[in-house]
Amino acid sequence: MVSAGLLLMRLVIGAAFIGHGAQKLFGWFGGYGPKGTGGWMESIGIKPGVRMAVLAGLMELTGGLLFAIGLLTPVAAVLIGAAMLGAIVKVHAPNGFWSAANGTEFPLTLLAVAVGVALAGPGSISLDALIFN
Repeated sequence: MVSAGLLLMRLVIGAAFIGHGAQKLFGWFGGYGPKGTGGWMESIGIKPGVRMAVLAGLMELTGGLLFAIGLLTPVAAVLIGAAMLGAIVKVHAPNGFWSAANGTEFPLTLLAVAVGVALAGPGSISLDALIFN
């Protein structure tokens, strides 16, 4: 049952990050692509905007994919965690804690789940278990 719970967390969080990465990189799922996302990033002081949008998108897409399939799970958690730490510091922290005010609550939760799964291990239903055990 523990491995099924870990799989559920990995799939849901991983899919969300794959989607967010695809928004930034390709403009899919209502995203703005590198140019639009980069322009927004520049507007909040993250420069160079397009390069940083691509970097964030690659971190989210790659981290999400690795996390979902349970491959190199600690690496996936670092990629997801770094993306969320950047979002917390640059976007959410000035708004306090609660999500209702666009605060840190949700990105901090995502960061905690990614790190928690990495520390616990991805479970037996993962490529890490298949390859490395």
